[in-house]
Amino acid sequence: MTSSWWATQRMMILIMHNNDTPTPNIPHTMRLQRFLARAGVASRRGSEDLMTAGRVTVNGVVATELGTKVDTDHDHVEVDGIPVSLADSPVYLMLNKPAGYVTTMSDPQGRACVADLIPRAEYPGIFPVGRLDRDTTGLLLFTTDGDLSNTLLHPSGHVEKTYIAQVDGRVRDRDLEPLRTGIMLDDGPCIPARARLLREDVARRVFGGPQSARTSCVEVIIREGRKNQVKRMLGAIGHPVLRLHRPQFGPLELGNLAEGSWRMLSESEVQALKATPATRATGIAAPAHSKKGSHA
Repeated sequence: MTSSWWATQRMMILIMHNNDTPTPNIPHTMRLQRFLARAGVASRRGSEDLMTAGRVTVNGVVATELGTKVDTDHDHVEVDGIPVSLADSPVYLMLNKPAGYVTTMSDPQGRACVADLIPRAEYPGIFPVGRLDRDTTGLLLFTTDGDLSNTLLHPSGHVEKTYIAQVDGRVRDRDLEPLRTGIMLDDGPCIPARARLLREDVARRVFGGPQSARTSCVEVIIREGRKNQVKRMLGAIGHPVLRLHRPQFGPLELGNLAEGSWRMLSESEVQALKATPATRATGIAAPAHSKKGSHA
């Protein structure tokens, strides 16, 4: 073999082993609707609707083509004139929602909404996972993680949601049996729920004040998220809901978080949330680290 061949091979080896050789700058591209979902603007389908409505621009140009791709490092994306970007890492927080607030980030009717109670400006793109009715209180999860939100809310997810209801009338344990076996509603049968009567001191702690002799306190745990589901289930057995509270969503618990207050999820809480059966089934892994801190 010639000396020039050996020189060439030696040069190639040096290049391969030289750690100082700069890495090519390869643009990170993805479909625009996926970018919007990852940024927490809306679900993938909702992001497509925003695009086709002409509300999304890329570098100042309206983007309505669903095949549009963006360079996440260099392209400037806006929705309704508001810049959108991917956060360094997803944000997860819980709010103890008070009554009187609608679960939306803005309300055209000017009603008080949950966005008024969280650090929306600090975490652009944050949104609620599911929803609670205006008069329902309790745990509402917020995140910028669109993939996790879609997984937790998917009908196949079966993430347990725990509710405590003050209902009209005196409930006996056997009255709850239809809920446990899968009660039929106008939109079809429900997945069997867990239901039990609670003591009066629980009602006092959750709702305040003494419980009327004409009311009962019931805990219902469901794995679905239909509109007004818990209210309709209890109404179907003849005990309309007077007040409703959600103390737990999956592995997350409100604990002593004051009404109207919020806090960041701990690292262990995020890992527990991502270890639920729903997220395991779709391959969402628990993160190595995170930032600290359904209709019912």
